[in-house]
Amino acid sequence: MNKTLKWISVIIGSGLLLVFGYIFYVFSTFSFDEGKHYSKHDLIDNYNQNATQIADLKTYVNSIVPSNKKVDIEFEGNNKLLIFHLMDNGNYDSNWDLKLKSKKTDTLLTRLNWTKETLKTLKEKLDAANCISVKSGEPCIIGFQRSGMGKYFYNIFDKPIPDSLKSNYNDSCTYILYSDKVILEYGGGAIGPQCFPAK
Repeated sequence: MNKTLKWISVIIGSGLLLVFGYIFYVFSTFSFDEGKHYSKHDLIDNYNQNATQIADLKTYVNSIVPSNKKVDIEFEGNNKLLIFHLMDNGNYDSNWDLKLKSKKTDTLLTRLNWTKETLKTLKEKLDAANCISVKSGEPCIIGFQRSGMGKYFYNIFDKPIPDSLKSNYNDSCTYILYSDKVILEYGGGAIGPQCFPAK
């Protein structure tokens, strides 16, 4: 009986250690914009102020990504890529926390037929839009800012959203229909709110 209790205690203790270890890893690895917090109003204000730059960013990224590929990229400062995911002919290559000057970054640039200058231009366009990430495709998904462990996005469509999709993109939790071509999105983190925060 004592042996059974001992083993149960060891298993529970190990499980708790893994959970707390994972949480510590998440917080220590990602700064999440130094604890800054944004709101739906910040997301809307930024779009109203930078709609032209956001549209320009969308056009640019979709023009430089080959038709058989998709890119999801997020800059952290000027020398680091928090995310550089590449979908190439259905194969997903997930990459986190890359330095701009690294062999892995160079390999990904080669696969896209990009140069460091391409990255520089992309970063400049993100900065002009006051945004931090972009995912190519239709819709083009542009990351505004991280807020705590969550993140705010714009889903930008080329054409007005069909009526058949409007209910999917207007659930008042993850998505809010802003216009016939713009959807606001909130992505919750591992912990914290999973829907648009009330404030």
